[in-house]
Amino acid sequence: MVQERNNDKRTILITRFSAVGDIAMTIPLLYSLAATYPQHRFVLVSRKRFGQFFINAPQNLLFKGVDPDSYKGPFGLRRLYNELKEEFAPDAFADLHDVLRTKVLRLFFALNNVPTEHIIKGRIEKSRLTSKYNKRLEPLMSTFERYRDVFTRLGLPFTPDFVSLFGEKKGDISEFATILPQKGSDKWVGIAPFARHKGKIYPIELMRRVVEILSKQKGIKIICFGNGAEEELIVNGWCRDYDNVISFIGKSNFNGELRLISHLDAMLCMDSANMHMASLVNTPALSIWGATSPLAGFLGWRQKEEDCIQLQLECRPCSIFGNKPCRYGDYRCMNFPPQDIANRVIKKLGL
Repeated sequence: MVQERNNDKRTILITRFSAVGDIAMTIPLLYSLAATYPQHRFVLVSRKRFGQFFINAPQNLLFKGVDPDSYKGPFGLRRLYNELKEEFAPDAFADLHDVLRTKVLRLFFALNNVPTEHIIKGRIEKSRLTSKYNKRLEPLMSTFERYRDVFTRLGLPFTPDFVSLFGEKKGDISEFATILPQKGSDKWVGIAPFARHKGKIYPIELMRRVVEILSKQKGIKIICFGNGAEEELIVNGWCRDYDNVISFIGKSNFNGELRLISHLDAMLCMDSANMHMASLVNTPALSIWGATSPLAGFLGWRQKEEDCIQLQLECRPCSIFGNKPCRYGDYRCMNFPPQDIANRVIKKLGL
């Protein structure tokens, strides 16, 4: 039976199906939004595995996990629409993704007289930022602002005040006691050397040298993050060759990684999901930017631009997502001396 709508207690259905970093970027906004409007119910519809991010969520913020691949084509999306309408009877629909799948869902809700709004991605401005010629090197609206603007247009303005998934505390990592050393006075540095696209990855052999330098620094323990057998093989080699290096690859899921990252003193990462995961638990991230740029609006929540490691080159940025091949073939935007990066980490730790 379809629930009746109540204007005093509204239900706002929200969609964002990918990717990991983009899902993580919704959290500071959604937690703040839900806290601002406790009388309303907010439901994020996304891939099931992303529910692991929603730790200590406000009671009026719900996560609905689905498998989008089970709802292919217009008939599949119509079925998903019917299921969501039946379960939640939304009073408004906020599309934070704006891809074909969510556009179709948006149309179905609009045809049922449900107010809808969607993210304005700024594709033209981003194209100018990454253009080969006549770049416009100006900071664009952040993704956080783009998300917030969707809700403002739905009549739900708010001021984000998110600090951490764990508030003023840290996550529980007692289950990893056999993997991790006692912290004591040591500084814990997370290193996440991987990313989805080559244009975002600091060359692995150079990162190995960074790990070697840091491993010899007194008072530092290095914890490496990654995913999959290939990345685990690389990191296991570092653990074998250098002291004070620990692999956390394959040891837990997003939830466990977030709890551990909350205990780090700093995270060294790419422009990747790990930067955003550090942001969610109030851990400072030194992020390496190659083909991409923080100017595009994807810097992690409350991360500092001064902690972005990047070169000023006429060809940068050449890509929003780092998926375009280097026009020169050498990815010169990643030509940072390992000692310089290690020094940045040591300075950040106050050693």
